Amino acid sequence: MLYTLRIILVTFYFLAIAAIGTLLCLLRPFHPDNTRIFALIYSKIGVKLLGIKLTVDKEVSNHIKETAVYVVNHQDNLDLFICGAAVPKRTVTMGKKSLKFLPLFGQLYWLAGNIFIDRNNKTSASATIEASTNALLNENTSIWVFAEGTRNRGQNMLPFKNGAFKMAIEAQVPIIPICVSSYSANLNLNQWQSGKAAIKTLPPISTQGLTAEDLETLKEKCWNEMMLTIENLDNELGIKTERRELVS
Repeated sequence: MLYTLRIILVTFYFLAIAAIGTLLCLLRPFHPDNTRIFALIYSKIGVKLLGIKLTVDKEVSNHIKETAVYVVNHQDNLDLFICGAAVPKRTVTMGKKSLKFLPLFGQLYWLAGNIFIDRNNKTSASATIEASTNALLNENTSIWVFAEGTRNRGQNMLPFKNGAFKMAIEAQVPIIPICVSSYSANLNLNQWQSGKAAIKTLPPISTQGLTAEDLETLKEKCWNEMMLTIENLDNELGIKTERRELVS
């Protein structure tokens, strides 16, 4: 019963904010701060409707003033409500092309200035990454990327795609990892407190002087730092997760 009620309320909230947000974004379409504002709105009420106790460590992010590529682990569709609390100023996200077809939300996502990427079309994906690199260099806009490219269901991070790291190296801006605890695999929406989640921003990883030859090393460094942090967050929250074996 509680699960059903929550799904109904969250769906209504999701669509209502999308509709209102679309209208408001028409007043300043594609502004780089639209995403942060509506992500925060989704998160503030969304986590309460879902019964999730969320802790956000902003000690590092409060002092970040530079343009960057934010690399985040991707667990579930509910990431919108969890991760929305941590989106920095002047940051747009990179999302899959299919998001544009979601009723109301697709329009909000587009008008908020976010970037669609078609990973099945290499030419289109390359053009999108090039445009995103230009935004990093010339528009004082940071990019938020779920670098795994798909949801990991809260078991453990999948191998990272190249795009985020290629952009950071070409623009010579830092990678800033944002780590979310493994909430998805331990969520029970039939309980009043359905679960716990924590978000921690790590110090920037510099790309100054790096070239395309350093891409794999940069990916590995970021993945290792994030995986260690996620495991520490899980331990602090008492979350037990059965890790999926990764196939390289």
